[in-house]
Amino acid sequence: MDYKEHTAIDAVLASFADTPDPRLREVVGAVARHLHALVQELRPTMAEWESAIAFLTAVGRMCDDSRQEFVLLSDVFGVSMLVETINGEAHGTEGTVLGPFHMTESPRRELGDSIDEVGTGAPCVITGTVTDLEGVPVPGAVVDVWQCDENGFYDVQQPGVQPAGNGRGLFRTDDEGGFWFRTVVPSHYPIPIDGPVGRLLQASRRHPYRPAHVHLIADAPGFTPLTTHMFVADSPYLDSDAVFAVKQSLVRDFAESADPDEAARYGVAVPFRRAHFPIRLVPAGKSS
Repeated sequence: MDYKEHTAIDAVLASFADTPDPRLREVVGAVARHLHALVQELRPTMAEWESAIAFLTAVGRMCDDSRQEFVLLSDVFGVSMLVETINGEAHGTEGTVLGPFHMTESPRRELGDSIDEVGTGAPCVITGTVTDLEGVPVPGAVVDVWQCDENGFYDVQQPGVQPAGNGRGLFRTDDEGGFWFRTVVPSHYPIPIDGPVGRLLQASRRHPYRPAHVHLIADAPGFTPLTTHMFVADSPYLDSDAVFAVKQSLVRDFAESADPDEAARYGVAVPFRRAHFPIRLVPAGKSS
């Protein structure tokens, strides 16, 4: 009774006091305290609060099987990378955000296969290794990769243009922990701006661009799964990624090669670009 500004948070916390799960009780309590503090700081009008609710409603309505606007919202506020950083593993390859385009299963492919099913971009060969923290190879590790094309679009963004699964592949490392595949050099690109998150960036005069990169998830029994990127060294926006995901250790030189013997060995034409990405996994349960 008599819900007042100075007693509001106590009443709300009391209503959640009997939550049986201790972690859930901690989470809802923290959310309530911070949300009440934010409202008391900003003192929104009813029209402003209704606008905030409408914004979140619009974010939800933009979500479907190929688009996750709430992930995008988390990304542009730097929260996705903050959670990733808090949960980062010591001494292993640094992690980054999952991003909003891991919304479809990558096709299983053999080592050396091309994930480019269109064949219009500059050819590229990516090699890599998966090891433990001591450099011991991890054979049979699963490496899931996905990327945009040379024009900056993912397959799920162009269902009538790109075949489903273009730019994606699920590989297993060989006995030496190695993996490799053929692709095209990805482009920098804007995150989707046709929804409420895009309108927020426009109102804030923030650019929506991400530097060129390839996404990877590496997983193996006994290890903590790793979600990361490899960034193209000469890409624009490395210093101002719209989702704050660039880490210097993940930037790789995509060097051009005109060696016909090397090209023949990898099954590509000259000139082509080549990059190498070593992945170090942390044993499951090891403290960061």
